Amino acid sequence: MDLFHAIVLGIVQGFTEFLPISSSGHLELVPRLFGWEQPAGSAGRAFDVALHFGTLCAVVGYFRRDLWRYVRSAIAGVVSRRVDCDGRLGWLLVLSSVPAGLAGVLLEGFIDDRLGTPVVIGCSLIGFGLVLGAADRLTEERHIDTVGVRDAVVIGLAQVLALNPGTSRSGITISAGRVLGLGRDDAARFSFLMGIPVIFGAFVFEMQGLLTDGVPDGLVSAMVVGAVTAALAGWLAVAGLLRLVRTRSFTPFVVYRVVLGVVVLLVA
Repeated sequence: MDLFHAIVLGIVQGFTEFLPISSSGHLELVPRLFGWEQPAGSAGRAFDVALHFGTLCAVVGYFRRDLWRYVRSAIAGVVSRRVDCDGRLGWLLVLSSVPAGLAGVLLEGFIDDRLGTPVVIGCSLIGFGLVLGAADRLTEERHIDTVGVRDAVVIGLAQVLALNPGTSRSGITISAGRVLGLGRDDAARFSFLMGIPVIFGAFVFEMQGLLTDGVPDGLVSAMVVGAVTAALAGWLAVAGLLRLVRTRSFTPFVVYRVVLGVVVLLVA
């Protein structure tokens, strides 16, 4: 893989991991569009590790103060047996990541074999884009501090659908948050925070294969470039989306998803 491909795929991963337009779908479509040969086997796993590490750094870096507060309060609550609001939210973020983590491990073979085709991606972009648009029309504006166990479980179950390329992890979890009454900013914030354990889990899972196979020759520079560009693009995506949704709706993303989905289906 040359450095130009690494830069492009790093930018695609960074932006689409957090914007509600599907990172896995775009990472399948972009190489097909340009006729690039995707790295397979150990090379593919190694590059995936680099991209996930970059996006993990982006979201952890952006929410570092919030994360420290949640982790500190959650641990203190266990010790004192009195959990405050921050500690409760910290444990709820962990709870919300469990369904997708289990499903990812159990369904890995099915996902690799059956999903990720252009037709599935196109239909998913359109269908779940319309779901996002419908959910965003709801008017209730709950705050993130009101999230409870039921909310965390429901949003966590919705996140399982994001294992299908084209769904979008952020898109489906934001949709679930909006259906449960969270405001746009709070739904997006909860989506990003709950994604940290999942992204970390994907990084660790892929890292196991990397430690077994080793880094293929000539891929280290591409991995570094991909990780850095994914981190920078991811930071901009998180900051930009949170700023955007304070004054705008998710309609531009819905339109983009539907148009792209129609184009993919027509080409397929």
